Amino acid sequence: MTSTGRETRDEEGLLPEGELAELERRHSEGLSAAQIVEVFRGRGLRLSEATFRKYVQQGLLPRSRRVGRKGKHQGSMGLYPATAVRRINEIKRMMAESYTIEEIQRAFLRFTGDIEAVGRGLQELFTGFSRELRAPEFDAARRKTLTREIEDARKVADDLIGRIENLERQITQPLERAARARVFSSGAAGGAGDLL
Repeated sequence: MTSTGRETRDEEGLLPEGELAELERRHSEGLSAAQIVEVFRGRGLRLSEATFRKYVQQGLLPRSRRVGRKGKHQGSMGLYPATAVRRINEIKRMMAESYTIEEIQRAFLRFTGDIEAVGRGLQELFTGFSRELRAPEFDAARRKTLTREIEDARKVADDLIGRIENLERQITQPLERAARARVFSSGAAGGAGDLL
């Protein structure tokens, strides 16, 4: 936010909340690594696919899930949750504030892995339900009713994950502020530069 209260990119060119929320809404199915890299490149921010892979290896970003492509012999592609863009945005913000790699990892790994595991587990469960529903034992009317119930449950699950992520942010922000105060009060040099 600027002093006038308008939402805008900060001096590092990071994405504001409104853009992040819109991106997550438009790409709820996920984004490829190349698409995520392009989001940042399109805004003049440095992010290579090698850096993206390094973030994944360090546990700063979730691993992709394989999604089959439509069409014969099209194979599959890896999709990352759209929230990965938000996380990269936050990593870049923290790096600009001189957080060390360890502090950034601690901030993200405190609860995020558990939340992502719950989200993946729920998605796998709904995918399994949908797959089983294609069995011939279900007549068209029952299949339609159950499909609607699965979609309703999926929406509730997405809302629950969003609420849990919001709780995590509220709980971890004071801890991050305390870590930031320690970094700046000790005069420690940032160690996150090698994440670039």
